[in-house]
Amino acid sequence: MTRYAFLVSPSHNRVYAQAAPRLALAELSVLAERAFDGRVTDLGTTTLGGLPYVTFTLDDPAGPDADRVRETDLGLVSALSSAYALFAVDGEPGAGGGVALRPVTRAAVELFDSDLLTVQRYAGKTNEDFTRLLVNVTVAATDRPRDLAGPWTVRPDGARRRLRVLDPMAGRGTTLNQALVRGWDAAGIDVDAKDVEAYAVFLRTWLKNHRLKHTADLGTLRRDGKNLGRRFTATVGATPQEYRAGDTIGVELVNADTVRAAELFPAGHFDAIVTDAPYGVQHGNRASGTRGRDGRSTARDDLTRSPVPLLTKALPGWVRLLRRGGAVGISWNVKVAPRRDLVDALTTAGLEVLGERSDDAAPGPWQGFEHRVDQAIQRDLVVARKPR
Repeated sequence: MTRYAFLVSPSHNRVYAQAAPRLALAELSVLAERAFDGRVTDLGTTTLGGLPYVTFTLDDPAGPDADRVRETDLGLVSALSSAYALFAVDGEPGAGGGVALRPVTRAAVELFDSDLLTVQRYAGKTNEDFTRLLVNVTVAATDRPRDLAGPWTVRPDGARRRLRVLDPMAGRGTTLNQALVRGWDAAGIDVDAKDVEAYAVFLRTWLKNHRLKHTADLGTLRRDGKNLGRRFTATVGATPQEYRAGDTIGVELVNADTVRAAELFPAGHFDAIVTDAPYGVQHGNRASGTRGRDGRSTARDDLTRSPVPLLTKALPGWVRLLRRGGAVGISWNVKVAPRRDLVDALTTAGLEVLGERSDDAAPGPWQGFEHRVDQAIQRDLVVARKPR
């Protein structure tokens, strides 16, 4: 077995930086439970040289597939949202000989430059590190948690394809960019036409500036002779050779009401559905289904701060788009909706919520993600899986 420590990524957001070591530990705890078959133990946090680290022990794999398992293990650790630098640890804090950190080269889990995630700035944007965390724990909750280490998933017939992620309340594409940078096919829905157009301009510009081979189009989505809304589509090659060979990554963002999601994509198409629900501060949503991202609706009396009415209406369509064994991950503001309400909505939609416990049970890793965003927002997440 080997003892490891990773340096927690510095954050430009001071409030998030304060919570980052605890959130990183919770994220690793979920992966330990879901993706490592019990081989990750002794998880904790420590401070070395005045900097925060998360520490853990990983049992070395054995058997004929040991090299492949070890490679995937490294990919999983490298994919963690706050793993800035990885080290093998020699010695123990407080021991006479001190602690020696041996650098471990992280796996290259990102196919594109990280500025795809950071260069876009606008009011109400979700923190990039938290978005990555939410994506990670949602994919880890599927029946193929080790897919998190790379861009591919393997179908039951043995063929491989890219992982597919949907954000049904996508805004300006923070989740889509997280999926794209990992080499996953990404799709989104948003009711605000301005957000869809802004994302189309951003991604086109970014692809051109990075001289990546791609196609991009902002057109109209039609089904059965009906106009369902504006649709932005792009296909991208990680390399010119892959693009010419047709080995491309797809991105799609549709301007439509998320309640109509089942009309927009094939049933069972997505491996994971990941979304950051309106917080009820800048973002409002209508109980009737259509939400206003900025809260400025012409029907003010129909607005509610809680995302639960919208989620209750939208979840049946989302679940239809999710493959069996896939997972849904939702973050929200606990100041406008209690956790129990989201759990009930997910359960009513036929999903199995992970990590829920009785009131007298000890908290598990799935209860470790609540954190402060600002005075009006206390954020948490909940993840549920579609039964096979």
